[in-house]
This record gives sequence, structure tokens and C-alpha cells, in this order.
Amino acid sequence: MFSKTSLLFALCALISLSAPTHAGDTADAINKIANGEHRSDKYKARNQFRNPGETLEFFGIRPDMTVVELSPGGGGWYTEILAPYLRESGTYYAGSYDPESTSEYSQRNMARYAEKLAKHPELYDRAKVTTFAPPDKMEAAPAGSADMVLTFRNMHSWMRRGTQEAMMQAAYSYLKPGGVLGVVAHRGDPDKPQDPKASKGYIQQDIIVQLAESAGFVLEASSEINANPKDTRDHPQGVWNLPPGFRDGDTDRAKYAAIGESDRMTLRFRKP
Repeated sequence: MFSKTSLLFALCALISLSAPTHAGDTADAINKIANGEHRSDKYKARNQFRNPGETLEFFGIRPDMTVVELSPGGGGWYTEILAPYLRESGTYYAGSYDPESTSEYSQRNMARYAEKLAKHPELYDRAKVTTFAPPDKMEAAPAGSADMVLTFRNMHSWMRRGTQEAMMQAAYSYLKPGGVLGVVAHRGDPDKPQDPKASKGYIQQDIIVQLAESAGFVLEASSEINANPKDTRDHPQGVWNLPPGFRDGDTDRAKYAAIGESDRMTLRFRKP
């Protein structure tokens, strides 16, 4: 049985999404979900840095789309927004961990993600959890089925493993002709050599553009929605010194909190 509160939230969300949209309405609808009762205060505190409404509006999302999110992680920060937004009229695929992985990290985060989805079935019951573990297991969605593929702050992980080309090729394969790939990633300093493993999380924007274009995508637009000029991009532990990670604990915590989350590129590519 669902609680009255959860049912009321779900009903309100669906009513708001069924209304005709015009410029700005998409961001408003998404931001309402991003500030919903189903989200923790900790997650809602990230809204100011991640700008979900404006970001997804820039990518061109609509509630009737088929959308694939690659690597939502165990926490599912964007799952909490995308799954409810697409629930009534669209389809949400979460390309997640390999269920056959023996990695303790993967197993722990799979369990964490499953627990999240089970907590609010009135919002997440239609989410399709699939496998995205390049280069070998990339069954995130059927070929040619998606209107949009999204990934948030994951590019450095694929670079670390050397699977960034496989990731791009897979994203291209999921999309219909004319479909959109939306990428948010930690933006590196273009005046410094790129670490090929992106060990501090930062990647030069030109490198991601080249990766996408090599897979067949066309860069349609970039945005400064998620830019942070306070980020000097020279921290000892890279992006993980900054919130929400604070990898060095209380060491210089106030300094990193004042900077906020990392400087990020926001790129919209299209499959011709």
C-alpha cells in the first residue's frame, strides 16, 4: 500500500507533466520533481550546482521520450528526477552495473540502487534497469530505440578504464536518427596536458567533442549552465576534494565548500 503522501506527490507530478509545455515549462516541471518530498535534503542541496531543470531543458527532453541514462550510480541522483518525469508518457532506461560482476563495489551499489527504486514504487516502478558495463556488456537499450542518451559526471571513469570509445559507440547505437546525446562532465584546463586516465576527474572539452565526433555525432550546442569559475581545477585529490566528496575530510573543507562542485561542461550532440 502506498502512503497518502506518496500518492499525492505522484498525482501532482503527473498532472504537472501532462500540461502543454513551452519555453521554460520543462525546467519548471523538472525542478518541482528535483525538490520533491521523495528526495533527501542532501540530494536537494546539489540542485544549486547541477541545475537539473535547466540542464535537461537544454538537452531538449520531453516527457514522452525514450531516455537512456548511462551509469546512474548507486545513488541514482538523476534517476530520482528522470524516472518520475518520464513515468506516465515516456520510457526511462537506467544502464547500470553488470549483475554478474564479482566486484564488491558493484554489488554494493547495485543493492543500494535497487533499494532506492523499491522505496518509491509509485515513482520508479516503470524504470527499466539494464546493463551498461563497457566494453563487453552494453545492453542498456535496444538499438535505434532512444530519443535521448544522457550521462552525468561519468566520462572520467570510462577514460580511466580505456572504454570511452566503446561508450560513445554504444550511445550512438541506442539512438534513433536525430536523437540527442547529452553529456555533463568535469571540465579540465585546456592549457594543461590531458591525463589520459583522467585520474583527477577533469577532461578537456575538446577531447570529449573528438570522441563523440569519431563515433558519428555532431556537436549541436554547448552551455555554461553548469560552469563554476571558482573551480581552479588544481586540487590534490582532483574533483573529489570538492563537495559532495570532500575526500580529505576536514582538511581545507571550508575552502572547498566555498568553491562548490566542479566546473562542468554541458554538451548536446546529435546523431545525424
